Amino acid sequence: MAGASKGLMDVPVGLVEPEEFLKAAAQGKMEVVEKFLEDGGDPNTWNEFRKTPLHRAPLENHAKIVKTLLDKGADINFKDRLDCRAVHWACRGGSLSALNVLQDRGADINVRDKLLSSPLHVATRTGHSELVQHLQASGININAKDWEGDTALHDAVRLNRYKIVKLLILAGADMQIKNAEGITATEQVKQWQFDTKETLEKLDQMRDVGQA
Repeated sequence: MAGASKGLMDVPVGLVEPEEFLKAAAQGKMEVVEKFLEDGGDPNTWNEFRKTPLHRAPLENHAKIVKTLLDKGADINFKDRLDCRAVHWACRGGSLSALNVLQDRGADINVRDKLLSSPLHVATRTGHSELVQHLQASGININAKDWEGDTALHDAVRLNRYKIVKLLILAGADMQIKNAEGITATEQVKQWQFDTKETLEKLDQMRDVGQA
């Protein structure tokens, strides 16, 4: 009886407001999401940043809510203000389960946002190596460039994502692609090493002066 009463108490009474629906998707509150949708609520409800529940749920790894939203007609290609789609947010949140649901429903993994970042760029920048590996196996364009001409390999090198660097190179990432500054990922490594060496030498000199 206690379990049954608890289940009834979880179901919202009255109409669920759009703002509550958006929060519920991010918090994993399935009962609230289902009540809103059952009452005829729009699954593509969005906030001031044009983020829908289908953006917020995968960010927080709520794959079941992603599936429910899609079942009820959520637009898998809906763009937020930065043209990010649900697949971008799944990669940002590191949610492989949500990404799998989206792909099973036909989501394009090669889509770009306003800065021309692909889901692979996002997964690389946020350090989710498992998603990088999955995207590679799914046939993503590994050498896609963002608006600065950077590939995922450029990003991985710049952010010292060593495991992802290895994954990308083994998967065939082109190490000779130049970004908008005319720098390859290989040259970027040398540049960063030089800058680090120069900085250390300056600090060493400052220490010597301080001890004199």
